Amino acid sequence: MRDDPEFIRWQEGHRYDPADRESWWRPWLDVVAEATGRGVVMRRLRVVSEPLSDYIRYEYDGTFTNVAAGEDVRWLPRSLARDLLLPALDGWVMDEETVILHHFSGEGQWTGPRMELCHEPALAAQYVRVYEAAWERAVPHAEYRPA
Repeated sequence: MRDDPEFIRWQEGHRYDPADRESWWRPWLDVVAEATGRGVVMRRLRVVSEPLSDYIRYEYDGTFTNVAAGEDVRWLPRSLARDLLLPALDGWVMDEETVILHHFSGEGQWTGPRMELCHEPALAAQYVRVYEAAWERAVPHAEYRPA
């Protein structure tokens, strides 16, 4: 979000030092590391417009922290997704029936209910189908070079 203090610091020139893990490690990364340590697969797909906006470039610059914690992250430029019918809302597929949808404005700010918990097997199945198709086209973080 554009009012995120970390984003503002990034705009002012701050960058995480990959060699100084203590300076960038945070509670979310503990959750990821614990889950992936138990064998849970955590994948993050970022569908992006190119050239990247400043906020998405900020996310790109910090994604190494997610990868270090155990997430598998891929980037999908919208130009490679032109024939995919992607969902209107960003979300997390938790299992065969649970999806958490995120409500953002066009500026990337939380709106409405922020997160909406849906226990709908048909919706989860739709998200899984489109996610898998998009995931196959996406570029692994280590290989992605933003335009």
